[in-house]
Amino acid sequence: MKVDVIGLNKPKIVILGAGYGGIMTAVRLEKELKMDEAEVVLVNKHNYHYQSTWLHENAAGTLHHDKTRIPINDCINKSKTKFVQDTVVEVKPDEKRVILENGELSYDYLVVGLGFESETFGIKGLKEHAFSISNINTARMIREHIDYQFATYNNEPEKKDERLTLVVGGAGFTGIEFVGELANRVPQLCAEYDIPREKVRIYCVEAAPTALPGFDPELVEYAMNLLESKGVEFKIGTMIKECTPEGIVVEKDEKVEEIKAATVVWAAGVRGSGIVEESGFETMRGRVKVRKDMRDPNRDDVFIVGDCALIINEEINRPYPPTAQIAIQQAQTVARNLASLIRGEEALETFTPDLKGTVASLGEGEAIGVIMGDKKLFGKTASMMKKVIDNRYLYLLGGVPMVLKKGKLKMF
Repeated sequence: MKVDVIGLNKPKIVILGAGYGGIMTAVRLEKELKMDEAEVVLVNKHNYHYQSTWLHENAAGTLHHDKTRIPINDCINKSKTKFVQDTVVEVKPDEKRVILENGELSYDYLVVGLGFESETFGIKGLKEHAFSISNINTARMIREHIDYQFATYNNEPEKKDERLTLVVGGAGFTGIEFVGELANRVPQLCAEYDIPREKVRIYCVEAAPTALPGFDPELVEYAMNLLESKGVEFKIGTMIKECTPEGIVVEKDEKVEEIKAATVVWAAGVRGSGIVEESGFETMRGRVKVRKDMRDPNRDDVFIVGDCALIINEEINRPYPPTAQIAIQQAQTVARNLASLIRGEEALETFTPDLKGTVASLGEGEAIGVIMGDKKLFGKTASMMKKVIDNRYLYLLGGVPMVLKKGKLKMF
């Protein structure tokens, strides 16, 4: 069946993916365009948008996944945006077509926001034996797996300590936030399943010489001290050489060590979408180095947002990290530029990230962050700021009703 809705003389905008970049592009287009100016179609695999910055809480079991996912129909105006629930198989940019599992779409303008995939850097066994926090379903699987290990421990004739050993690969933002939630969850699991807390081991393994590489050293020290006080064991400057069904093999200072663990979660790298690579776009690890107006370098009718877009920070000649904050800002620029193109205006807006700051949670009530350039935040103050940031996004997405429905309203 061909899924297509060609409007009479209306230019057609197709948005692929309802992550931060895709959903916000759709929401902003509803504000930028008049009813009869264009036809907008949003395509997504699931009928919900989810907060990927909350997935570590779902994976640890400290926040139910229903809180994290938001029905797409609660975000869009169905009289202005058509939603197609389907999976993107391929983009044919030279034919201005998108191939879906259940049909295809033609377009005049395309917005690609197909999200991220885990990057394993070729480490043997990671794809086969480690979990990754990549979507709602993988987060739910991690939570259920951890619960199962604890539930099984006391029900076997020979107790296996590896069931109570959790390894997190990577001490970047995702890894640190995840171990922070795990450190809060483990005492609850121990109480529920009659397990002494000292039997549980949480390892955080990082190849770089510090946790949170590139972050302020004072904040890193605060985070590590807090997490260590909750039982997290850091292995910094340590390479994961292999992941096996029994755990991981690591190397530091030419010394090799095996850590037996029933739960290994890889949180040390992401790349853009494989679909973008396979569809003939010029990519680096699944990401397109876009022009200043967010368009593909070779196509005037294709915009790239979010994890699939590569933007160089010219001050340091390195890519900006693919964060939710940047994706949301990209979407606002893309929506304005699409409106300009549809109206025949030649001058398009240049995208420049306006970084408000960065905050990393360390479990409920604790966080670290930098805002307004150099103002450092610790503890409860940083945790409150993290919730303000999350609630602000929900406000941009769906106003006060969305904040009341999905927001984090317990500030302290």
